[in-house]
Amino acid sequence: MRVQSLTLAAAGAAALLASAPAVLFTTPTTGRPGSPVVPAREGSVRAADLLAKLGGCVAVSNGRYRSDDGTRAEIPVCGAQDAVFWKADMDIDCDGRPGPLCNSRTDPLFSESTAFQQSDGRYLSAETLPYIVVPAPSDVWNYRDHGIGPGSVAAVIYRDRVQYAVVGDTGPQDIIGEASYAVAAALGIRPDPRGGGTPSGVTYIVFKNSRMSPIEDHAAAVAAGERLARKLVGEE
Repeated sequence: MRVQSLTLAAAGAAALLASAPAVLFTTPTTGRPGSPVVPAREGSVRAADLLAKLGGCVAVSNGRYRSDDGTRAEIPVCGAQDAVFWKADMDIDCDGRPGPLCNSRTDPLFSESTAFQQSDGRYLSAETLPYIVVPAPSDVWNYRDHGIGPGSVAAVIYRDRVQYAVVGDTGPQDIIGEASYAVAAALGIRPDPRGGGTPSGVTYIVFKNSRMSPIEDHAAAVAAGERLARKLVGEE
């Protein structure tokens, strides 16, 4: 989990991203982030249906989180049927097992570890595994008290796109709103850890008691996520 300050460079990158035409990004074969290609959609549950079912926020956290270091704490964790959710920005997590896109050269804040590990003991790969980051347990909110842990299934919504993922890392106790390079790429968000991401408009839904094992089995996470999303919108 990275802690990003509101520097002029970051603000400029956010402004550029907001004013640019919608472009979908995915992991390129050249080893350079940001190649514009349309990724495949996952599942059939529509983003609009999921968002409509969530409705307003009934806070389950005891306080609110910051989106970045230095910003006001304005983001609560909300409760829904068999799930929790929050609406925030997306910072890019490139931590974990190094690869051509996520390493100490491409990311100045790179760490070779993640809070949780694969079934073979290796750390997760941010560039290949869609995962989200949850805040470390604190008096504000403890994810463990809500049936959430390593490998819990999540649905991440941006614009009209839904991407399924797992809980794969933890971050600071006061900041929320981060996902792996792979999640950002699949959602059409610029995945570059040096100024990528988006300043708002992302909804993170985490389904309670839905832990994937092995955590790296993305196909299983998609199947479970689709089933849980259908249940949430009343299609099952």
